[in-house]
Amino acid sequence: MLHRDPSKLFPHDYLMRYTFVPLVPKWVTPNMITIFRILLIPFVLWFLFLNNYNVGVPLFLFAAFTDALDGSVARLRHQVTEWGTFYDPLADKLLVGSVVVLVVIQHMNPILGSLILFIDLVIMVGGFIRKRQGKPMGSNLFGKTKMFFQVLGISLLLTSLWAGYDLFIPFSFGTFALAIILAVISLFTYGM
Repeated sequence: MLHRDPSKLFPHDYLMRYTFVPLVPKWVTPNMITIFRILLIPFVLWFLFLNNYNVGVPLFLFAAFTDALDGSVARLRHQVTEWGTFYDPLADKLLVGSVVVLVVIQHMNPILGSLILFIDLVIMVGGFIRKRQGKPMGSNLFGKTKMFFQVLGISLLLTSLWAGYDLFIPFSFGTFALAIILAVISLFTYGM
C-alpha cells in the first residue's frame, strides 16, 4: 500500500508557496485554519438552506479553499501535526458531507449522494483505525484529487441552482462519478 509522508509536498503546494501562503500571517497555524473551516460549516449550510446562493456559494468555495490552504501552510512551514493529519480530512468530510446531504441528495440524486457519504465514511473509519494502530496518516494524491472533484461537483451544482439553469447539472453528475472512482482508489491505496 502507498503510505505517504504527510510533510511531503503536493503539486499544488508549489503554486500556493508563491500565491496564498505568503498572505497567511506567521502566527496563524494550519490547525487554526482547520478549526476555522469547521466553524464555517454551519454558516455555509444556513445560507444554502435559505437558498441564499449569493452568500452560500462563495462561502462554500472559501471554506473548501481553506482545505488546500491549511495543508500547504502546514507542509511549507513545517507545521504538520498529528492533530492536523486527522482533523483536516475530518473537516473536509464534514463540509462536503453536510453539503451533499443538504443539496446533492435533494437536487440531484439521493443514491449518488448516499454513495459519496458512504465512501467518505468508510475512509474516515479506516483513518481512525490506522491512527489507533499507530500507522502513518496523511492523504494521498488520489484523496486530494477526489476532494477537488467533490468540491467541483458541488460547485457546479450550486452554480446551476444559483443561476437557475440546469446546464451544469450533467457536468456535476459526471464530476461526482469521477470523485467516487477516485475515492475507491484512495480507499485501497490508503491501506484500508
